[in-house]
Amino acid sequence: MLFFHRLMKPFLIIGVAMSIFPISQIVKAEILEEHVTAFVEALRLAAPQTGREDDGLYSDWQIKPDNIRRWSKRCLEEELSPAQFESDSQKARQVLACKMGEVLRKEFSESGNQETMAVQRAAAWWMTGDSTRYNADNIKTYVQKVLGFYKEELEKSANTAH
Repeated sequence: MLFFHRLMKPFLIIGVAMSIFPISQIVKAEILEEHVTAFVEALRLAAPQTGREDDGLYSDWQIKPDNIRRWSKRCLEEELSPAQFESDSQKARQVLACKMGEVLRKEFSESGNQETMAVQRAAAWWMTGDSTRYNADNIKTYVQKVLGFYKEELEKSANTAH
């Protein structure tokens, strides 16, 4: 009988652990490339349109020139001019996937691996440079717009994968 108790003890411990920590908490969640791709596209779709040619923002994502130069140099090891960035959407997506992938993964970790919160925080970072402002009155609507587009893009991705 003692042998049986010793044999079953590890299973009892695992059973108790699983009742305390749901299996979804045990499995390590992560941000995959498909999440980054969906997020980058959501930023493009939600980009504010100023209606002015001379607004100082470039590409479909409406990015400031300093960010284009800095991010492209780090992500592509090639500093792109705003005009080059704007004219090559493939390189633009590469740069944004690199930069915003880092941001999204950081915010995923910061939010306790909560995907929705990570997207909201990353959208706030994109708009203000401060991920904690996701619920601020002046950007809340924008953040929710990004989140909605993100969910749509993931759904499209899931539907095309089947």
